[in-house]
Amino acid sequence: MAELRHSTSSLGVRSSSSPMKRDSPDSSPLIPSTDNNLTPSSKDRDRPLFHYFSSFFSDDPRVPHISLFLLLIFAFFSIFLIFNHFNAPYLCKKDGIVLHCPHVKESPSLWENPLSSTTSWKPCAERRDGVLSELPPENSTNGYIFIHAEGGLNQQRIAICNAVAVAKILNATLILPVLKQDQIWKDQTKFEDIFDVDHFIDYLKYDVRIVRDIPEWFTDKTELFSSIRRTVKNIPKYAPAQFYIDNVLPRVKEKKIMALKPFVDRLGYDNVPPEINKLRCRVNYHALKFLPDIEQMADSLASRMRNRTGSSNPYMALHLRFEKGMVGLSFCDFVGTREEKAKMAEYRKKEWPRRYKNGSHLWQLALQKRKEGRCPLEPGEVAVILRAMGYPKETQIYVASGQVYGGQNRMAPLRNMFPNLVTKEELATKEELDGFRKHVTSLAALDFLVCLKSDVFVMTHGGNFAKLIIGARRYMGHRLKSIKPDKGLMSKSFGDPYMGWATFVEDVVVTHQTRTGLPEETFPNYDLWENPLTPCMCKA
Repeated sequence: MAELRHSTSSLGVRSSSSPMKRDSPDSSPLIPSTDNNLTPSSKDRDRPLFHYFSSFFSDDPRVPHISLFLLLIFAFFSIFLIFNHFNAPYLCKKDGIVLHCPHVKESPSLWENPLSSTTSWKPCAERRDGVLSELPPENSTNGYIFIHAEGGLNQQRIAICNAVAVAKILNATLILPVLKQDQIWKDQTKFEDIFDVDHFIDYLKYDVRIVRDIPEWFTDKTELFSSIRRTVKNIPKYAPAQFYIDNVLPRVKEKKIMALKPFVDRLGYDNVPPEINKLRCRVNYHALKFLPDIEQMADSLASRMRNRTGSSNPYMALHLRFEKGMVGLSFCDFVGTREEKAKMAEYRKKEWPRRYKNGSHLWQLALQKRKEGRCPLEPGEVAVILRAMGYPKETQIYVASGQVYGGQNRMAPLRNMFPNLVTKEELATKEELDGFRKHVTSLAALDFLVCLKSDVFVMTHGGNFAKLIIGARRYMGHRLKSIKPDKGLMSKSFGDPYMGWATFVEDVVVTHQTRTGLPEETFPNYDLWENPLTPCMCKA
């Protein structure tokens, strides 16, 4: 524990989570009669409430028979409220930073969420077969739109979903998106190298017109990539649907073909119609399928994870974001030698000179970011948190990660506490993976699918990969645990030299019992990709 402590303030008020409190309904007030005979006298006003209830059953002829009718209505209303209470869908509610979830009688499980949380909601963004297409022919739409899907695989996936949604908003034909080479990934993957194009186009045929290539009548294709006359560049981040109607649609109608760039996060969530958000889920969870060979290899890797002990066993998938680039970009301080810290300072100064400046402000910035939970978890910190949660040494863990900063020395605490750590390179032969190495995104897709199929998924830092995994597992029914560590609280615990193990375990368990991908409303606490419940799931 001492090696993992950081110079942060000692533990303050610990967050806790408790079952949602439901106030019992107030009794319906008795409506006073206008009959003077029933108006209470001044001395009756001080009598207890039961005096009036008992008078309902007295032989006093002044009491009307309607009082019994009121009691029956009250009883019926109470039964109705009780019925609704026990039949309400399982839904957690956020109160500040604390998440309150319905109380369940089931014993806590390391490997799955409570069954009651899985029976209230079902996916409902799939295509409805047999629905007649209301789409106009390709040559009758308002025009064509074209996008570059930039970044890594998961950022590209989000861009594709948004492109389909924008095409629907504009009643435009979508040209199959191009996966743009990223400066970090340096990958030349095409859409058809990673996704099933035929399935993509066919599944969305009732929603949006999609064509594989730029129309033949448009001869100067280079103009679409380079000409400012063919590009809409002023789209703000998280733009509402109305922005596209007011600013993009007129240009599409005028030019007939327009490119939209940049197109990263250029469509909002709570400022577009619900059916558009549901369409984005349809694309993400149903239309975008990886190629069969990628799906089959991922199935094989997941099967090997489940049979590593000689019999069927559950497995955990850990998305460990502790590559050199991530560590440098975070500008957080981590455990290490003076030599390591000096080299990291030089690296940051070279890669991000504007943020680095002279470096004098970085120590205070690092402390603040760690307190706010904005620093990646180190492998050793992850190990301690998982052990506190109750996962035993024998736990089978699939690690999805790039090259960990610090190498084997940095991984040693995690591997010592959980020796059954494996990567895809250790599960598969070199020959099996060679066919996927020509496209970096294919290897990323394997990690994505093996994590998606795991019994428990654990993220260690934000990003599109973890966000999409957690959202997909929620959409699959909330049964699969997706653990999102409270890094802010953990940093305080790691920095408290007086905290004992028992207290730390209690903090970890209580804090994370609701941070496992349970049903919760999407907006404003989550975006669509991390939690699709509000627009894309229905009451079961």
